[in-house]
Amino acid sequence: MLSLNLKIDENSALAGAVRAYEKGAFETAFALFSGLAEGGDADAKAWLAAMYANGDGVETSLAKARALYREAAEAGNVLAQTNLGAMLAMGQGGTADEAEGARWLTRAAEQGDLFAQYNLATLLSKGDGIAADPECAAKWYRAAAEAGHYPSQARLGYLYTNGIGVEKDRVEAFVWLSLAAQHGVGTALNALEAIVSQMSAEEKGRGAELVAAWRSRTSEISRHARLQPDPA
Repeated sequence: MLSLNLKIDENSALAGAVRAYEKGAFETAFALFSGLAEGGDADAKAWLAAMYANGDGVETSLAKARALYREAAEAGNVLAQTNLGAMLAMGQGGTADEAEGARWLTRAAEQGDLFAQYNLATLLSKGDGIAADPECAAKWYRAAAEAGHYPSQARLGYLYTNGIGVEKDRVEAFVWLSLAAQHGVGTALNALEAIVSQMSAEEKGRGAELVAAWRSRTSEISRHARLQPDPA
């Protein structure tokens, strides 16, 4: 659902509503968000949508959440575009429309939203309701993976292992599976062990260098790594 990592002016009315929400004062937050939403605040509409989606202080209503996400998305809120796209693709809060969902996810993905990139790649991989496009799916998995999104790293490693949408490449597979496995993605760890058994010493050395390079690029995310896969 809606990420809470919005950039907000700490002295704004929206910030006051967010603080109330974070303290668990949902009635107050709902009233504040509602007042702002009535005035056309797209961010407030997105927060209201999240409250309805999660049942935070209100009766859960995916239909209301979807309607509010749509209003916020049409006003340019990127997180709302992501969540609207996901709800449309999954048929939450109304009839499923994978094609429209993909369009909203694409808009958000192009603006750098990692969850939109991952969800769009998943739709394009499966081809449910839209034409499958393995190459495009790989592009969006990679975009999210390079920013440190663990599930995308695992999926990208799988694609390189099997040559889906990309050419088979054991070194690339090792890199992305390693990065995902370090954060506890169990399927990535299992796949990593299998790919390591097929790699030459030279490939392992190159892979280790690339893993270190990517970890330095996403240092804030990578410092939470649980595992240090050994390519030896």
